[in-house]
Amino acid sequence: MPIVPSPRLDFHGDPALRTALAAGLDTPPSPRAAQLTQRLVQAFGPSTVAIIHYGSHAQRSDARPESAHDFFVIVERYAEAYRSLARTVGTRLNPRTAAWLNHVLPPNVISVTDPGVTPVLQAKCAVLSLSHFQRACSARAEDHFVQGRMFQQVQLVWTRDAECRRAVVDAVVEARARTFGWGRAYLPREFDVDTYCRVLLETSFAAEIRPEGRARIDALLTAQAEVVVSIYSCLLQCLADKRIVASRGKVYTDLHPPGAWSKLRAGMYFRRSKLRATARWLKYVALYDDWLDYIVHKVARRSGVSVELTARERRWPLIFLWPKVIRFLRTRPQRRS
Repeated sequence: MPIVPSPRLDFHGDPALRTALAAGLDTPPSPRAAQLTQRLVQAFGPSTVAIIHYGSHAQRSDARPESAHDFFVIVERYAEAYRSLARTVGTRLNPRTAAWLNHVLPPNVISVTDPGVTPVLQAKCAVLSLSHFQRACSARAEDHFVQGRMFQQVQLVWTRDAECRRAVVDAVVEARARTFGWGRAYLPREFDVDTYCRVLLETSFAAEIRPEGRARIDALLTAQAEVVVSIYSCLLQCLADKRIVASRGKVYTDLHPPGAWSKLRAGMYFRRSKLRATARWLKYVALYDDWLDYIVHKVARRSGVSVELTARERRWPLIFLWPKVIRFLRTRPQRRS
């Protein structure tokens, strides 16, 4: 069942709209991101379909040189990709087990490093098959993890061939075209493109438990403004041309605002998405190298909260770390914003 009703936009038959919604995908990555991309292509082998660079390094939003770069690694077959990864880099789990886990609350999130430079380059990889990625960008998405990232500024840094590129670009374009469907329940009666982008980001952040507060949303909007304002100005004008919204200059009004049922469905979708995102944490423990240090450093960097771990908490975190986890969840900046 589609999660949130969304206007149908024929971006396949409208090349100008498709081009506008694909803005930013061709932005060249930094040299460090390009080097990591080649490392990932080699690591995941011939089954690799495409690699998308996202997150703070792609957006150039206050990313530290030593922090991990974020990638979606899109593959053809999980088993083949993990066998290649085991041969070239090594994995914490048997490739067959890792492939099976990728079908359970996809994606898997794993760490791949390139130790050939100082500081060591680290890639945080969300691994998805092409079919899972296409589903996650569509109305059939099980949760908001992928769409909450694809509507932002991302870079399509590598594809296997022209056919793979078309498939991935179409999926990203669909995810961006769908933003009005899931965002309209949270829009004010009148809004401009800046408000539209802010609502999308605030709504997506609320769909996950995160260490950042409102200041991080402001920083992301500033860093991405040139790309996302261009994308969603075109989308809103297209919706105005189709009489889905009314435009008065740069101010828009939803001509068919969602009723109580649609708002309820949107709320249910985002609550389910937060539940699934939280459940994935168990997979991170099994799959992500040095997951505990990664989380502690990210919490400190994004929230300003320093977490000191005892030897016992480091040795048995799943048993003894819960009091600190619960205390942080209750007081995290996201809740205070």
